[in-house]
Amino acid sequence: MDKQRLTILGSTGSVGASTLDVVARHRDRFEVVALTARHQTETLFRQCLAFRPKTAVMLEPAAARELQQRLRQAGLDCEVRCGPDALEAVASLPGVDTVMAAIVGIAGLRPTLAAARAGKKVLLANKEALVTAGAVLMDAARAGRATLLPIDSEHNAIFQALPRGYGDPQAAGVRRILLTASGGPFRAVPLHQLEKVTPEEACAHPNWTMGPKISVDSATMMNKGLEVIEAHWLFNIGPERIEVVVHPESVVHSLVEYIDGSVMAQLGNPDMRTPIAYALGFPERINAGVEFLDLARVGTLRFERPDRDRFPCLRLAYEALGAGGTAPAVLNAANEVAVAHFLAGSLGFGRIAALIEAVLSDVSTGPVAALEDVLAADRTARERAEGWLRTARPAGAAEPLRHAAHS
Repeated sequence: MDKQRLTILGSTGSVGASTLDVVARHRDRFEVVALTARHQTETLFRQCLAFRPKTAVMLEPAAARELQQRLRQAGLDCEVRCGPDALEAVASLPGVDTVMAAIVGIAGLRPTLAAARAGKKVLLANKEALVTAGAVLMDAARAGRATLLPIDSEHNAIFQALPRGYGDPQAAGVRRILLTASGGPFRAVPLHQLEKVTPEEACAHPNWTMGPKISVDSATMMNKGLEVIEAHWLFNIGPERIEVVVHPESVVHSLVEYIDGSVMAQLGNPDMRTPIAYALGFPERINAGVEFLDLARVGTLRFERPDRDRFPCLRLAYEALGAGGTAPAVLNAANEVAVAHFLAGSLGFGRIAALIEAVLSDVSTGPVAALEDVLAADRTARERAEGWLRTARPAGAAEPLRHAAHS
């Protein structure tokens, strides 16, 4: 069997580390060609020692120099490259079959697009690429004949529950899709207490192990709003047929409802290695190293509608999707700025949605004809968000999260 050759974008993050865990269980099937990170030199160095990639990319120059020196001292023959252009290069290498797109935020957009244009099997964990530039990415995938496989547990579950061979969900008899959400750590916290939430509390997800930014998005339920936008593009389905349901146990990862009343669900323990293994092995299934689900031990599965007062970010995401064009890019940029300031201790948790709503109201949006339209909207939204922070004097800021660096 020929080995599947991989580039892992964002290998030091939680999804990247889980990907390498699955790869380590199947070294006869996979070969790691390139690994990338932002600045976590120590973690990437250890990954290079374990998986011997031909190329390693660091986004920051100082980190690249340090990694190069350490790899030389270790006697490892690995080319070290630096910067955004290097990310795009390793995402489109002729010798690579599969690209795990796991860079968090808008920073992952360009290399994900490069992989799609190069016709790779793209394992899409970077939801912002579709949120901000859905039409551009889908066009690139069609032109490059790339395969997009979703890694978010919710979209991966929907992908598994949909029948094969239908480009139009309505032709397959799909009535709606239901994205499950855990509700995060503050599902039952009194609303008046949310302003006092600390970054450490927001990152303490009850079920999943995730990086700081995604953990905060889960706590505000912005992650679910972004997933609604992502589902719209991935599955060619309108927002009126995408529903979010809170499911605290995180065992049912999402569902597809059909016009005959059937509901197909994908269940499993909350572990990102399951969707990663499914996508890596697709169309085969391979061992993910995940504990098997014991429904008797779980006992009860609960479902409830999301509280829109508690989670205003979900409403804002639906509104941005309805507005279309560059509105989702504005939403995402404002959210990234808000979350960064919250993690740094300069914005209260309860003000995250207020910042995003203010920026959405202030920034003019337009159609997306090319990538530059998305990037221009992203720049403008970030500028307006920073301006709002300077003038609004947001209250309730908490102590910054310690050791919250992204990969």
